Parts: sequence; structure tokens; C-alpha cells
Amino acid sequence: MLKQRVITALVLLPIALGGFFLLDGAAFAAFIGFVVCLGGWEWARLAGFEAQSQRVAYAALVGGLLLALYWLPVLAPLVLVVAVVWWVLATLAVIGYPESGRYWAGAPAKLLIGLLILLPAWQGLVLFKQWPLANYLILAVMVLVWAADIGAYFSGKTFGRRKLAPQVSPGKSWEGLIGGLLTSLLITVVVGIVRDWSMTSLLLAVLGAAVVVLISVVGDLTESMFKRQSGVKDSSNLLPGHGGVLDRIDSLTAAIPVFAALLWLAGWGAL
Repeated sequence: MLKQRVITALVLLPIALGGFFLLDGAAFAAFIGFVVCLGGWEWARLAGFEAQSQRVAYAALVGGLLLALYWLPVLAPLVLVVAVVWWVLATLAVIGYPESGRYWAGAPAKLLIGLLILLPAWQGLVLFKQWPLANYLILAVMVLVWAADIGAYFSGKTFGRRKLAPQVSPGKSWEGLIGGLLTSLLITVVVGIVRDWSMTSLLLAVLGAAVVVLISVVGDLTESMFKRQSGVKDSSNLLPGHGGVLDRIDSLTAAIPVFAALLWLAGWGAL
């Protein structure tokens, strides 16, 4: 398993980094769109559709909607607002699971939720490419999420006692959450000091980083909730040793649009 994970990572990492940071414009939108469509193909399975024709059809629907969003950038603010509302509702769903499952038990609700998860993530990344610091914004959200994951892993292993969401993901603990959050906030403070941010800017950055990290945890737990309800361990086997695409980007699907919304409110980029 470890050998598979390493080989897959060595093959995919340069492709992912090149796509994220070297492509621009339509090429970047298409690259991210391809990844999101793969996520759509996987999500259809979590929604209860096993037939390949149904899963491909849903992925095609996702692709068509992404194309519409690319042609209609005026919809970007609405997409971000809808994403923020959805992730607030997702937080409540995770807290209330399994009782909350009755609200999204049907296939139509699950398919709609897939769109609410996937489309805003694509929209956020496309916006980052158009805003000041472009690639640095993409790197920033990735570092926040990855640092939180690493910090949560080690602090959870060392200090984990109290379960964070035992009905959804028994392996996660409150101690891990706190450790991951502190790791990301420490990085934010260091960056702020190095870049000589004002105290007000630093405080706002720390607050924003905390929101992004916490919502990234909700993204992770949301996919875990749907996988548990569907009785599957991984979203697919597309990435040997790593599971599926959604298993790798679940935290980012929540963090990216919320980060974009916060930057938008701060006047970072025009919409």
C-alpha cells in the first residue's frame, strides 16, 4: 500500500503542480474542470448510482455547468454566496448526523449537494487566477489546509482523546482539530511578520485563516458522512493507494470557495 501511495504521488504531483501553477485562462479552467468532473463521476456513486452510464452522465452535467459558469462570469458572486450558505448547512448536517440524513436521503438531494460542493470549488480557483497574487492565493489555501491536516494528524496521534464526530469519522479528535488549527495559524502569523503586515491586517488574516481551516474540516467530514451513508470506504479507486479524487480534495472543496468569499469581502478582487 505504501509503495502504491508513493508511486501515485510521484506521478501525479508534477502534473498537479504544473496544472495549478503554470496554466492560465481557459487552459487552467479546463484543467481544474477535468478534475472536478472526475469528482462528479465519483459523487454519483455516493449518490447511489452504480451504472457507469449514470455516473458519466452526471460528470457531463457537471462539465456543462462549469462551461456555463465560464461563459457567464457575472454568476461568480452568486456561486460564492450559495457556497457559503451550503457549507453552513453542511456544518449543521455533520453535527446532526445521523438524524440529519433524512433531509438528504433521496438521490435528487444528493446530486444537488454534489453540485454545491464541486462547482464553487472550481469557481474559487478560477477567480484566484484573475486576482492579485493569483498563484500565491492558490498556494495559500493549499498550505492552510495541508498544514492543518499534518498538524491534526500528529496532535491527534499524540494527544487525541475526545472524539470530534464519532458518528461520521471516529478517527478524528478535538485535540487533532486544535493542533491542526494552531499549526495553520502559526504559519499565518509567521507569513504576516515576514511580510510586515499591520496589526489589523494580521488579526484579520488570522481570523480568516481560522475560518478557512475550520470549514476545511467540515468539507472532510461531509464527504466522510456521505461515504458512511453509502457504505463505501473510498470515493473510487482512481488513485492507487490514495482512494479517489474526492478523497484528496474534500477539504479543499470547502476551503476554496469560503477563502474566495472572504477575500472578496475584503476587497481583494473584483467580481
